[in-house]
Amino acid sequence: MDGVNGVELGVFLVLFGVVTVLGFLGARWRPVGKLDNLDQWGLGGRNFGSWISWFLIGGDLYTAYTFVAIPALLFGAGAIGFFAVPYTIIVYPLVLLAALRLWSVSHRHGYVTPADFVRGRHGSGSLALAIAITGIVATMPYIALQLVGIQAVLRVIGIKGEWPLIIAFAILAAFTYQSGLRAPALIAFVKDSLIYLVVIVAIIYIPIKLHGFDDIFGAADKKFAATPAPTDGILLGSVQYLGFSTLALGSALALFIYPHSITGLLASRSRDTIKRTMAALPAYSLLLGLLALLGYMAIAAGVTPITSGGKPDINTVVPLLFDKMFSDWFSGVAFAAIAIGALVPAAIMSIAAANLFTRNVYREYLRPNATPDEEARVSKLTSLVIKAGAVVVILAIDPQFSIDLQLIGGVIILQTLPAILLGLYTSWAHRWALLAGWAAGLVAGMLMLYDTPNPVTGKAHFGGAQYALSKFGFDTKVTLYTGVIALTLNLLVTAVGSLALRSAGVSAGTDATRPADYTVEAGDRGVGPLPVSPGQESPA
Repeated sequence: MDGVNGVELGVFLVLFGVVTVLGFLGARWRPVGKLDNLDQWGLGGRNFGSWISWFLIGGDLYTAYTFVAIPALLFGAGAIGFFAVPYTIIVYPLVLLAALRLWSVSHRHGYVTPADFVRGRHGSGSLALAIAITGIVATMPYIALQLVGIQAVLRVIGIKGEWPLIIAFAILAAFTYQSGLRAPALIAFVKDSLIYLVVIVAIIYIPIKLHGFDDIFGAADKKFAATPAPTDGILLGSVQYLGFSTLALGSALALFIYPHSITGLLASRSRDTIKRTMAALPAYSLLLGLLALLGYMAIAAGVTPITSGGKPDINTVVPLLFDKMFSDWFSGVAFAAIAIGALVPAAIMSIAAANLFTRNVYREYLRPNATPDEEARVSKLTSLVIKAGAVVVILAIDPQFSIDLQLIGGVIILQTLPAILLGLYTSWAHRWALLAGWAAGLVAGMLMLYDTPNPVTGKAHFGGAQYALSKFGFDTKVTLYTGVIALTLNLLVTAVGSLALRSAGVSAGTDATRPADYTVEAGDRGVGPLPVSPGQESPA
């Protein structure tokens, strides 16, 4: 334990202990009886009001990885890191209307996962299975990435070895198993309060110590001017405009079709709750914009990343900045905010992935007559397996590769958009065409990612999520977000396939093992009354 900062570690452990207790108390918070079905364990009883939903969804979307990686991207590459700010601004109006409709349909029919909706809407167990597997695969690296933030904090505190990560996720697994979605919902209050406190203090205090933002931006500009890379700098180059904008748009489209995002939405009490939550969530975008500036502050402060495996780990720049600028006790608070910021999204993600497996694999294909109690039990056990798998992933591979997996995850999850979004508004798209479009987009996306090198890191494949248009024969240095290109192909295949199949008189039919249970009713359109449970406000 030589080199461990005792004050930082002590504050960190106290705050981590507080949220651990809150996690276990979650099972008794807003009691509704036993958590013996997915509505109660996996969706918190579908009864979270505006205040809880705001903290829960905010804590779900703004993760420890975001807290560490966005400033780290600005530290390493400059202005391209600001893509996260416009995409979190445009995402909420884009999502609002679709989220209201998805909530209405899911509330009426008892859907727990996005694949439940796809199965019911399109009458296709095969398509639902594809959506479920895609969701699980895209979520797994996201869970593993939450460990990146905790790893960075522990390295700066001075703790070596992987056992603290294993202990942290063992605690996470225990209280998630016991309390379900109520655990991260309760912890989100502490997590977001700490993050707001740390960022507000940092954005005021650190610039004062560094002699103002003029010196901060000047130091960043000087650093990037001295590097050979043509794509870094405090301003975007002209060839980066299209890549930046498509990355922001694609990220916005992907954010709320991740299973954990939909889980947060479906846990809301009503349509009005979602409206109020969406109206308030842009406050987090303001926080993110301030948070991103920490990357430039780290440059001005002369922060040097900790070396891991002979390579600099830029994920450590924010913890190192806090360690250098703050007193030991407040650094401990900041480190706890990052670590707790990993627990909330990791818990929700593991619950969402477990629900996908239980409802759309186990119940659909293995135990069609599974009882609600059995479903809850299987989902709890699956969530443990998923968390264990995430720990193995992060320990077994290069963390830098796991970060690249997050970029791959965004490209993958975007291919579920047509089946979900089109299904909310029309039944015109043929289920087999949707499946073909999904497959085409997925294959094309993976091939483009494989064909993308990173000259800075020396990686020949999977070096980023920007695909060079020159590879299509264009004489240009412009790049586009790979996910948007793959999604465009997905939509084209879906449209052409649907036209061809319907022109040939091929009925959409159903290939589900159980009858489709989706019907378009007044409540599904959001214009009529929906069933209201006792004690709930009207969702209409």
